[in-house]
Amino acid sequence: MGKRIRVQRRGRGTSTFRAATHKRVAPARYPPPELLKGPVKGVVRALIHEPGRGAPLALIECENKLTFYTIAVEGLHVGQEIMVGPGAPAELGNIVPVGSLPEGSIVCNVEKNPGDGGRYARASGTYATIVAKTPAGVILKLSSGKTVTVNSEALATIGVIAGFGRTEKPFMKAGEKYYLMRAKGRKWPITRGVAMIAALHPHGGGRHQHPGKPTTVSKHSPPGRKVGLIGARQSGRSKRSRGSR
Repeated sequence: MGKRIRVQRRGRGTSTFRAATHKRVAPARYPPPELLKGPVKGVVRALIHEPGRGAPLALIECENKLTFYTIAVEGLHVGQEIMVGPGAPAELGNIVPVGSLPEGSIVCNVEKNPGDGGRYARASGTYATIVAKTPAGVILKLSSGKTVTVNSEALATIGVIAGFGRTEKPFMKAGEKYYLMRAKGRKWPITRGVAMIAALHPHGGGRHQHPGKPTTVSKHSPPGRKVGLIGARQSGRSKRSRGSR
């Protein structure tokens, strides 16, 4: 029997596959709704880099001694005054309920329900656009083109998440990619299973790097066999896409 494959070693949870979460600064969450009954003035005290996160964090200190971390937007600077809560004006960096903004507004770090801290448009350079308001909630269009409906009282930050264009810069050295993946708790580089020998992976062996068997496996497969398309409903293109060509 060959040695354990990567998915088996990763499942043990050793330090080799574990993210260095002790270096993280803090969760990026909005304050609870019960602490924001009205507009509260806040000041940006610091912009902080957090390992494993593509966008910087902003430390907000409110006038009621409330402090919290949120994801910084483009144009935000240290010392800037913002308003947090219902009734805040529609200005860059302010945190307001999404239902109080007009259609066409650009927002980010949007909650789905009040109090969840933020669910949508949190990655660097992303944003959401308010498309329409309905009795069921506010309809948002995400950067991916997908539309979602959120609660009208859910909080959102006005602006675009900082760090736009971060992914456009190429990795000039393999070490830079390695340390990025290490901060996220991902193993890199990744070797294809078909490039291994048969003793190290179910897809290994053979001269032509071909799996030699179906790559779809059951979700009940044991460790060591659970590789490839796990519990896939289908593999390859659908018949509908073939007929449209």
